[in-house]
Amino acid sequence: MTYILAIDQGTTSTRAIVYDDTMTSIASAQEEFPQHFPQSGWVEHDPNDLWRTTQATCRGAIDKAEIKAGDIAAIGITNQRETVVVWDKATGRPIYNAIVWQDRRTASQCRTLRDAGHEEMFTDRTGLLLDPYFSGTKLAWILDNVEGARDRAAKGELLFGTVDCFLIWKLTGGASHATDATNAARTMLYDIRKGRWSRSICDLLDIPMEMLPEVKNCADDFGSTAPDILGAAVPIHGVAGDQQAATVGQACFEPGMLKSTYGTGCFALMNTGDTPVRSENRLLTTIAYQFDGKPTYALEGSIFVAGAVVQWLRDGLQIIQDSAETQGLAEQADPHQNVVLVPAFVGLGAPYWNPDCRGAVFGLTRGTGPAEMAKAALESVGYQTRDLLEAMAADWKADGVQPTLRVDGGMSASDWTMQFLSDIINAPVDRPTVHETTALGVAWLAGMHAGVYPDQEQFAKSWTQETQFTPKMDDDQRDAKYALWKKAVDATLNF
Repeated sequence: MTYILAIDQGTTSTRAIVYDDTMTSIASAQEEFPQHFPQSGWVEHDPNDLWRTTQATCRGAIDKAEIKAGDIAAIGITNQRETVVVWDKATGRPIYNAIVWQDRRTASQCRTLRDAGHEEMFTDRTGLLLDPYFSGTKLAWILDNVEGARDRAAKGELLFGTVDCFLIWKLTGGASHATDATNAARTMLYDIRKGRWSRSICDLLDIPMEMLPEVKNCADDFGSTAPDILGAAVPIHGVAGDQQAATVGQACFEPGMLKSTYGTGCFALMNTGDTPVRSENRLLTTIAYQFDGKPTYALEGSIFVAGAVVQWLRDGLQIIQDSAETQGLAEQADPHQNVVLVPAFVGLGAPYWNPDCRGAVFGLTRGTGPAEMAKAALESVGYQTRDLLEAMAADWKADGVQPTLRVDGGMSASDWTMQFLSDIINAPVDRPTVHETTALGVAWLAGMHAGVYPDQEQFAKSWTQETQFTPKMDDDQRDAKYALWKKAVDATLNF
């Protein structure tokens, strides 16, 4: 048994990838699923779609690899973080749609908690800010708004989990209710220093702790799949939230190393070692990964809209038919137009944390067309990344910060976008040979625990660079463009 199966359950699609004993991807399957927007600022998934696409893609990848489930040594799961599922302990049926990490419905509850003076406690224990982005208030909303949910939860009839936890429960036929430390750290319910669920926070939100899963290491024993699901009982040995899995996949194992993943959103993480660093610039303190009961911490900056801005060009404005068209359009844009797009479609994340502001475009002229809008959309990702990196530099006081940014995710394939990113942050940007580092990271976790893949040190040595982008923009142009961005953000926040 020398194959590893990685499940990558994302915000818009589910993928399954089969890796061989050299950590090479040999087969994959991917399936998109519907997004639900019941009200402005609300984002939901049908949990049954997440489960259905997980089963379908796992079977599809196994078939394409021309292997059997019995040939797989272990499964790794990586997932969209903060998304909340509540299900019936006896039947496995969800009692409400999954509330997605992008959802803003609990903004008023977060303000009430903040106004009551509770944010310091949340930040001190969880490393997070009081924001609807995180799981805790989403869970409280379901308990408050689904008829009978609070009574049933109090009786021990309901279970809570992030998507990884829900999939583990389903894959194991209800035998395992578990998550890993990186996903637990994103719920706003987990004390990242003490390594346990916070009773005081659960009491404040009126959440029965019996609903919460067991928290394990990223490489651990999470149970085995029920034989009828894939055709054999396969152990689940690796779990990490998507951004932490990418941090592992990028081999950012030394303090000061940086990675940024460009998917639906953008997430930059910097390894801070065994010490949680309290941010003074509204970044998040989180767990990068945990081995053998010992967490390694990170500073994280979260951008809600990165690749989603390209989806908006395609589905909202309908000025492109395929995401790949944006690079060609950006290259054709009039360089004399200073169009700035602030993609605050669901508010702004770090370092602003404003859930109520909405997107805006500045600098429009009669000559502005699809090319200029595409360029502004791609540039917005670079600007937001610089916001994060400047905040990290201000928070991280230790020596040895890596000046190079390692990138991955779908948008990292765009040479134009990565060159602009290097230009605007004035630093090298390294794109690895393996772009899909999220799946690779969790595959390594599972394979390492199963004894198929090498240890941490050897895995780090296997990381290879495909392309390095270096700054070409002059200082005056860089400063002028970034100043326009900051002006546009200020206007958006104050609209």
